Amino acid sequence: MEAAAAALKAHTKAIRKKRYQPSQLDRYRGELLQLHQAGVTAAELQRWLRAKKVKVVWSTVRRWLQKNA
Repeated sequence: MEAAAAALKAHTKAIRKKRYQPSQLDRYRGELLQLHQAGVTAAELQRWLRAKKVKVVWSTVRRWLQKNA
């Protein structure tokens, strides 16, 4: 039974495609990280991005920082 389960898991892993679309925030990576290290909050970064015509919500900025900072 365990062999069948392992075979099914392996097959699922083989057919599953990783879906990755670059974030809008990736192009501002350097500036975002520098500002974050200087003590700027995610909400302040969101306002900074909005001034640059990038429309993202606060939680997106926070999640991006958690993954990239």
